Amino acid sequence: MKRIITDYLKPFYGRMAFGVFFKFTGSILDLVIPSILAYIIDNVIPLNQKLPIFYWGGVMLFCAIIGMVFNIIANRMAARVASDATEVIRHDLFAKVMYFSNRQMDEITKPSVISRLTSDTYIIHQMIIRIQRLGVRAPIMFFGGIIVTLMLDPVLATVLIAIMPVLMLIIILVSKKSMPIFAGLQKAFDGFVRLVREDINGVRVIKALSKMDYEKRRFDAINTDVVNREKKARMMVAVIKPVMNICLNMGLVCVILVGAYGVNRGTSEVGAILAFMTYFTIILHSVLSISRLFEMWPKVTASADRIMQAIDDVDVMAVQESEKIKENKSTALVEFKNVTFSYNKEEPNLANVSFALKNGETLGIIGETGSGKTTLLNLLMRLYDADAGNIFIEGKDVKAIDPRELHKKFGVAFQNDIIFEATIEENIDLGRNLSKEAIKEAIICAGAEQFVDEKSDKSEEQLTIKGANLSGGQKQRILIARALASRPEILVLDDASSALDYKTDATFRKAIKAHFAATTIVIVAQRVSSIKHADHILVLENGTVIGYGKHKQLMKSCDVYREISHSQMGVS
Repeated sequence: MKRIITDYLKPFYGRMAFGVFFKFTGSILDLVIPSILAYIIDNVIPLNQKLPIFYWGGVMLFCAIIGMVFNIIANRMAARVASDATEVIRHDLFAKVMYFSNRQMDEITKPSVISRLTSDTYIIHQMIIRIQRLGVRAPIMFFGGIIVTLMLDPVLATVLIAIMPVLMLIIILVSKKSMPIFAGLQKAFDGFVRLVREDINGVRVIKALSKMDYEKRRFDAINTDVVNREKKARMMVAVIKPVMNICLNMGLVCVILVGAYGVNRGTSEVGAILAFMTYFTIILHSVLSISRLFEMWPKVTASADRIMQAIDDVDVMAVQESEKIKENKSTALVEFKNVTFSYNKEEPNLANVSFALKNGETLGIIGETGSGKTTLLNLLMRLYDADAGNIFIEGKDVKAIDPRELHKKFGVAFQNDIIFEATIEENIDLGRNLSKEAIKEAIICAGAEQFVDEKSDKSEEQLTIKGANLSGGQKQRILIARALASRPEILVLDDASSALDYKTDATFRKAIKAHFAATTIVIVAQRVSSIKHADHILVLENGTVIGYGKHKQLMKSCDVYREISHSQMGVS
């Protein structure tokens, strides 16, 4: 929370100072009112004159109105500062998340990122408001009330001051114990968000397999865990308010008894006693307000730590100095040299992979599920860093290329990529400001013109999120068009034609060859027919290269490739 205050609230210190001025002035005027009332009772009423009573009553009314106006202004300023500061925090967090490497996202997890961007930033927003409202007013009313009561009657004030150490001890002990509980609650809530996200995304599968009851039981289990943690945390902080009420009310009883004894002896006045009871109530409310801040502090601290952890997370995949990395003198556009990688750093997902592609060549990659095909693409685009070996593009190690420049070289279509809730053209353009001609050409090359009829303006039809109003083949053609539209140097197709029929797939390959002859293409496929005519074919099994060459060579030298080809195409 310290970083939030020192870094993100610093630009708003000036506005906050104005808010503090209005809140301070309004609080002082509220403190003056009981003293004026005491003066009227003890000094003005005994005069039996109406004019002084109306005069001092007018003063009280003036103080009340000005105090109300100043407090409203201060509260509005506090709300604006909180909203603006939270907007900056949320922007910085989202911007950092957008540049997370896959490794960072794997460590923090997507549900946790969603939780930090939503619930955690909301908690920070509420705390910033309370700091400016209660955090200013409550101490002023507390210490101001004590000072005024000391001036009114030191003996009665001593009774009040005596219970303050007890109250502070309660707040400190409860806050110390509740902080780790709230931290655990936030982690449990991350799991809750993850389950909800998975169930919503997979609701069709759940219904198709009649697993509604199973998912309800899973939800009940994690929901119960979150509720129990919430109860435990709330029960811990719930001790503060009733205990403080008991202490303060006992103190008020003592004040009344001592005050009554003083009135009987003539050492105290009735107006002072009434004013003292009002100040006691003011002090009671200010202490309760302070306690609410302490109640919320553990939760806010946990949220702030989670936000700053994400913002400050250092990416080990930062661009490395080119002087420290040897350049590759090969003429190949893309080259893997003895690349090895493991997600868990125990068993390799890819082992000693090497190949080279010249400009305009096509590489087909085939293998069983889990053989490392998509992992190879992730390394090529530097979504992960290889554990050993080197990956070169245009003779330069990918570790020495700025990610923005690196990714501009690629056009990528993944098998299960995202379709946004936007028009077809917006989904293809994706904020790259591409020309309509480029988008049209990409649509034609991807074979999407069959359902995107520009003459009837269907290209501007609004798609639903994840393309739910498109068929599987239509979605894949939109994704392929997106990859082609920027005319990339390197086209990566990760099983992007699996939902296309053989005829459409063949037409698509012909269009690519005709219009993108200079583009280097990397195709991951399950069909031999999709990569049969590639310049190079890479066969993977358990992360290891078991075959590399052209189709005819592999049919002779690679048993696995030959078996796949025979099972799909017969003898050829």
